Amino acid sequence: MPNITRITGFILMGFSAAPELQTVCGLFFLVIYLAVIMSNFLIIALITLDQKLQTPMYFFLNNLSLFDAFFISVPIPNFFINSITHSNSISFLGCGFQVFLMTSFASGEVFVLTAMSYDRYVAICCPLHYETIMNSGNCVLMVGVSWATGILFGTLYTAGTFSMPFCGSNVIPQFFCDVPSLLKISCSDTLVVIYTSLGIGVSLGMSCFICVVLSYFYIFSTVLRIPTTKGQSKAFATCIPHLTVFSVFILTACFVYLKPASDIPSISDRLFSVLYTVLPPALNPVIYSLRNTDIKCALKRLQQNICPSSSLHATVQSICQWFYGSHFTSKFCNF
Repeated sequence: MPNITRITGFILMGFSAAPELQTVCGLFFLVIYLAVIMSNFLIIALITLDQKLQTPMYFFLNNLSLFDAFFISVPIPNFFINSITHSNSISFLGCGFQVFLMTSFASGEVFVLTAMSYDRYVAICCPLHYETIMNSGNCVLMVGVSWATGILFGTLYTAGTFSMPFCGSNVIPQFFCDVPSLLKISCSDTLVVIYTSLGIGVSLGMSCFICVVLSYFYIFSTVLRIPTTKGQSKAFATCIPHLTVFSVFILTACFVYLKPASDIPSISDRLFSVLYTVLPPALNPVIYSLRNTDIKCALKRLQQNICPSSSLHATVQSICQWFYGSHFTSKFCNF
């Protein structure tokens, strides 16, 4: 029986065996990838350059966009290259690197989303102490813990997964390397290391989920006691985007990791993985920009600074109005 030292690479299953369809799928995902990258880095640029967005909420959103951009950059470019070259192979080291990066960025994003829920809780339930609690030092600490914890989980999962021997088929029933797919082709009888890592990950994931649920329980209880409808709408407007992003990310992850294992690979498994890897990074910029007045105003200020001439200003203005709608006007912004 061949052991892990004899395996020099794996074969990733694409979405089609036909070369023409492989190319079409690769180009389709490339377009989506470029749109996601540009939209997330646009948000990063707006938050970084605009002084009016230097608040804890947008500091966390900045890091969330970074996680999204890095997360989708792990599987999609490699899938595009494989689709164009019609080669689905990936080296042993490259597979391990994919597992490490995707696990790190996914774990870090969960912790950032949890920190964002705490930020909303303090802002709505403890507004008088907001500046004291959510000072720059605490915000940097929470984000630093998110990045460090993500890297720690990435190391644990990668070490646990690749400490097992692989035998038989080296075909991974997925379009990227992930832990569930690698477990299917492992011939190890003892999975203590990986199950321990999974147990720790599930425990902390459930802890983050409970923290978010409790935060929004107190948030909604406080908001419903606000006497004016306008005040309630303003409070909900700052919470609903984050709650939507968190729900999409958790639900798509559950589809991938909690779906019952099947011995026969199916196209539905890879479609669920597309939802997990592509949908959250693609939706986050839309959710946080289309209904966020601060982001729209920052975009307007940025395009005015970059394009001061009347012709360029009018062109960018028309693009912004097409993207955001006819209500994209300066009356919403304080310049």
